[in-house]
Amino acid sequence: MNLLILALKNITRHRLRSLLTILGVTAGMFLYAAVETMQHSLATATKQGADDTTLVVYRENRFCPSTSRLPEHYLPTLQKIPGVREAIPLQIVVNNCGASLDVIAFRGVPPEQLDTYNPELEVFAGSFEEWSKRSDGALIGENFANRRGLKVGDKFEAVGVTTYISGIIRSDSPQDNNVAYVHLPFLQQASKVGLGIVTQFNVKVDSADQLESVAAKIDETFRSDSQPTNTRPEKAFFAETAREMIELIGFTRWLGLGAVAAVLGLVANAVLLVVRGRVQETAVLQTLGFSRFDISLLVTFEGILLGLAGGALGVFSAFGFFRWKSFTLGNEGLTLAVIPDAAVLLNGMLVSLLLGLFASLYPAWKASRQPIVTSLRTA
Repeated sequence: MNLLILALKNITRHRLRSLLTILGVTAGMFLYAAVETMQHSLATATKQGADDTTLVVYRENRFCPSTSRLPEHYLPTLQKIPGVREAIPLQIVVNNCGASLDVIAFRGVPPEQLDTYNPELEVFAGSFEEWSKRSDGALIGENFANRRGLKVGDKFEAVGVTTYISGIIRSDSPQDNNVAYVHLPFLQQASKVGLGIVTQFNVKVDSADQLESVAAKIDETFRSDSQPTNTRPEKAFFAETAREMIELIGFTRWLGLGAVAAVLGLVANAVLLVVRGRVQETAVLQTLGFSRFDISLLVTFEGILLGLAGGALGVFSAFGFFRWKSFTLGNEGLTLAVIPDAAVLLNGMLVSLLLGLFASLYPAWKASRQPIVTSLRTA
């Protein structure tokens, strides 16, 4: 503990040098935390779990919602397929099918089915009843509202669709927090696709182990129809359809590794400069009874403190930034909310500690191996 206190005093004695080092570490760890946040959000959106029971029925060989058109009269047939618990038709209209940072997605659903099919939706502003009464009403996700600065009672217009904000919702599903739910007939008419035509069907099966078998049954049922289908689990559909976005986020992994390498080099260089500038002081400490191990531990503590201070600033700044900005990536009508998580915070702090430790190993060894007599003679 005494060595830790001494290390802290050594850092505060050289405020400018320590501050510049900490700011450099902050910048590197901010970038690292940003990359990890995107990677974590992507994993959450694409990793299938035991409680995932949703299938997406899409038009075969189609990707963008504007090209996927299925007859709404498929619904009764879908509901009769063994293993299907619920099914709901969706009309999806987006402002951009390519990879984008600002995607506006309208989901048209039958108003009488939304609360029963998706009971986890929580309307925390406005009311579901108000939405049900207005044909042009919209229930918008929490992230969507924050990003656009919308509140209940506002009018919102995009891609030729003008809606009235009847409520703001939140859900455990990231997709729901980034879209606007509107009445299906209203969106069919507003988007000019015509009544009776939908983009896809979302189907819930009885259990997760039935996903593949029920998907095969659905596709086989409509194989000879004029509008054949391609049915996949919801998260597999996201992973396959949003390939451009996934490749883009995958590339950011290299940026994160570069940030880690930069932080490692920065802390190592800063600690090494401290060691070289404090040769005589180190020799005096050894003369007073400090062992080589104590000297190396003192230097290591300084590196760890610098790493932790900069890491904490960088990681918590990234956390606050993504909470404030509510970034959403979109591709092919699918949205991915870049949401910071506590696991990213803990991981960032652990990486900061390890970087400070590893960056200090060589300077600590260098400081402990310097002969006392030579050090005392150094001008």
